[in-house]
Amino acid sequence: MSKHNQYSFINPNKFPFFYGYVVLVVGSIGVLASIPGQTVGVSVFTDPVKDALGLTRNQFSNAYMIGTLLSAFFVTRAGVLFDRYGARFVAFFAAIFLGISLLLFSIAVTISNNIKQFLQMDSWVVPFALISILFFFIRFCGQGVLTMSSRNMIMIWFDKNRGKVNSISSIGVSLGFSSSPIFINKLIDNHGWEISWQIIAICLFIFSFCILQFYRNKPEDFNLKPDGFDDKIKIFEVKKEETSFTLQEAKQTRAFWMIGFILAFNSFFITGFTFHVVSIFASQDYTKSQAIAVFLPISIIAIAVSTLCNVLSDYIQHKIYIYIMIISGILASFGLLFLSHTIGIYLLIIGLGLLSGLFAVVNAVTWPRYYGRKYLGSITGKVMSFIVIASAIAPSLFSYCFTTFGSYSYITYITLGFLIFLIIAALKVKNPQHS
Repeated sequence: MSKHNQYSFINPNKFPFFYGYVVLVVGSIGVLASIPGQTVGVSVFTDPVKDALGLTRNQFSNAYMIGTLLSAFFVTRAGVLFDRYGARFVAFFAAIFLGISLLLFSIAVTISNNIKQFLQMDSWVVPFALISILFFFIRFCGQGVLTMSSRNMIMIWFDKNRGKVNSISSIGVSLGFSSSPIFINKLIDNHGWEISWQIIAICLFIFSFCILQFYRNKPEDFNLKPDGFDDKIKIFEVKKEETSFTLQEAKQTRAFWMIGFILAFNSFFITGFTFHVVSIFASQDYTKSQAIAVFLPISIIAIAVSTLCNVLSDYIQHKIYIYIMIISGILASFGLLFLSHTIGIYLLIIGLGLLSGLFAVVNAVTWPRYYGRKYLGSITGKVMSFIVIASAIAPSLFSYCFTTFGSYSYITYITLGFLIFLIIAALKVKNPQHS
């Protein structure tokens, strides 16, 4: 047990209550700590950073896409490392490297100018290549590894109460994500974008120490049981033995692909919409304030849906959630198509609210429920690569759709076609544990 407690003053066995609740709190904070590597955290820095580096909006977006796509190819490997070494060390190094990446980003202009001087060339290619590499690191460490390891750790410490616990985590995470642009924007206004990234980096270094102190891989390492139940309580329960699927075995099931695809769709649509939200609404003669205002009702719906569905997830079939997500995607797609009408705004808000709320449930609770806990890292790591790829191509595809056809609404025909495919393909989805 000593190696599981290495470098820490905290002993889960000596807590007066189940240590899983400590894991719930610090794991949720870990997901919030990934914000600098998420679209919602990067987007606030877009204008000041691209202007300082002398890049156009398209060049900046393409650098973001390249860095994100590169990270998708490595995040699956990070899932395998999670299974081998656990959440504690994987999350620790992810937080450290994310902080280092932000420090490098804060002096990107100086680095770019020095490289230009060394190469004796004054071209946009230098800052473009530089931030493509930096985007790879912050997306890989933030959106990919830190998020995956923190969320998976929480799910591993709970079983029967997994849905209820995730509902608590989702509320805090949703509130944090929805309010983060306001705080980051104020930080930039007060200190500038360079100092702001340095402040965030220092916070990440401090949190990495907290990871070593409080993160723990699984309850069995300390002779504890998931949910805090002991054998005397469990003896009265009749429960089928959980089957743990390897990644290769999971990929042979229809559920793996259908869940992965709908989660990727969620990432694609919400990332593309968020990245271009002001332009999307401006194309229909709405103001910037009206565009930003839609996030509040979306967040309220998402939190309500996430809370309710997390609690219900302990009792109902998760296949229902897959279909609700598909229907929500259809509503959001039609909302974008008819955005010029009031009904379009309502459809968009309802669709995105439902999608966001259910994403928090399905991406956290469904995987251990369907495929067990033993290989959770490699399975969710593979799915995270789908999510990352979708988020990478979305901003550029939305942008090219607008510049080519003069309207964002044409992206709807692509999304509706994909969703119709999912409706048909998901008909025979079933929980592999019951096969």
